[in-house]
Amino acid sequence: MSAETPPGASFPENPDPDRTIEHRTPQPWQAATNDAHTRQLPYGSAEELGFNVPDNAPAKRGRGWLIAAVSALFVLILGGGGVWAFSQLNGGGTQPQDVLPGNAIAYVRLDLDPAANQKVALLAIGRKFPGIKDSLSDDDPRKALFEAIKGDSPDLSKVDYAKDVEPWLGDRAGLAVLPPGGKGKEPGVAAAVQVKDEAAARDGIAKLAAGDDYGLAFRDGYAILAQTQAEADGYAKAATLSQNAEFGGDTAAVGEPGVMSFWVNIGKMLEATGSTQGLDTSMLQSITGTRFAGALRFDDDYAELAGITRGGKPTQIDAQPVKIAELPASTVGAVSLSGLGDGFAKQWPVIQKAAQANPDGQVFTKSLEQFQQLYGISIPDDVVTLLGKSLTIALDQEGLDAQQPNVGAVLTTDPVKAQGIVAKLQGVLAGSGAPVQLAIKPGDGQLVVASTQAYADKLGTKGTLGDSESFKLAIPEADKATYAMYVDLDKLEPLYLDGLKGEEKANLQVLRAVGLSGSYAGSTEMTLRILFN
Repeated sequence: MSAETPPGASFPENPDPDRTIEHRTPQPWQAATNDAHTRQLPYGSAEELGFNVPDNAPAKRGRGWLIAAVSALFVLILGGGGVWAFSQLNGGGTQPQDVLPGNAIAYVRLDLDPAANQKVALLAIGRKFPGIKDSLSDDDPRKALFEAIKGDSPDLSKVDYAKDVEPWLGDRAGLAVLPPGGKGKEPGVAAAVQVKDEAAARDGIAKLAAGDDYGLAFRDGYAILAQTQAEADGYAKAATLSQNAEFGGDTAAVGEPGVMSFWVNIGKMLEATGSTQGLDTSMLQSITGTRFAGALRFDDDYAELAGITRGGKPTQIDAQPVKIAELPASTVGAVSLSGLGDGFAKQWPVIQKAAQANPDGQVFTKSLEQFQQLYGISIPDDVVTLLGKSLTIALDQEGLDAQQPNVGAVLTTDPVKAQGIVAKLQGVLAGSGAPVQLAIKPGDGQLVVASTQAYADKLGTKGTLGDSESFKLAIPEADKATYAMYVDLDKLEPLYLDGLKGEEKANLQVLRAVGLSGSYAGSTEMTLRILFN
């Protein structure tokens, strides 16, 4: 749907059925239709679901950003130990996109009442962290969110949550960025906040926004907030974002919306903010019509951030599935990228053109020529050869505490040409005063470069990392991924657990692994997972 679509226009349906609990789904976004008889769930408290954490666990500060983030999320979603969350397990109902304008160019949504499978998964993760209940001191996550926003703000000092906010505030909120109203104007903004009582909401919002100009209208159980009253009234009558075919298709491709979801038309957003100025034609063509959608969701064993880029005219590169699963089983961390050589070759003319357009472009060109003459390295040809069809960099568990850890790279390329270029690079390093002796192992269509010969030999042999349960969970469909990154935190624990004690150490031991993977063949897909023991 375009920004000019008139109110009342017809769009394809984009249903959002309620979901039931699935005890252990292979994919957390798969859900069944929630019939009336499935809404009564046999759960009444956190304890009945096994959320057993000590009541006397001491409060601690400085647990680290990840633990703090998990704690904050539980405050927002589960409230006091999960009791609040399981009072409304059905989820479903009207979402912010069902009331916000359909010509939005960006959107973000927070759902404190997500589908039931998400709440169950969150609770399962929560009970893995010792002492997490200390961060769940309030039965109402909305109050926790309000207090966090309120902080020490003098403007909100007279606002009482129980009297002015709780009687009307619902569980969901969304924010939409809208196209500018004319040339030279700023993008518009509209917010949708779920409400339980319109009259109480009107009074409460007036107190919250005392002294500010704003517009307020109501639609299907939501307060629509805008910069002016005319805008709010218009948004409340316009065709909705959920009726926008592009939005519906993009979010459906992501799957389960989880606790938080977001969507942006990248091309229109850059245009609305004036960020397209100075971009060359090819760059503009690549982003025009490009959209990104994503969601934060949970399974019993991991948190997942999933996203997909659709539309536009991305540069087509020859990207084949990476072979990160064939690394040694003792691998601690690795990153593998496909199609870098082909991508660099196709982007090099664009890079040159951009450099020449820069005031220092002549300096760049001259420096590049001198470098090639001095070291005999050809750019872009030698770079394309080194990057090859795929590039995998790995770190091994063996030797982590040694002065020279086992680190290496597997280049899927012409091994003879690549070996000659590596020799030239060693000469460059030697000339800079940092001589490095690299071990080399040529193979069939690949070259291994490593810190030691023993590790080069190990990398040159097909390994079994892909058989690891942690790897399989962190990198779903690894055989189809054209890029992947994996870190086994359990194998890294000796490096950061020493010296830690008690709850802090126990919390970090819960973290199991991190994986990032996806494909950029056609539309770009990504999945980021944090695994828990």
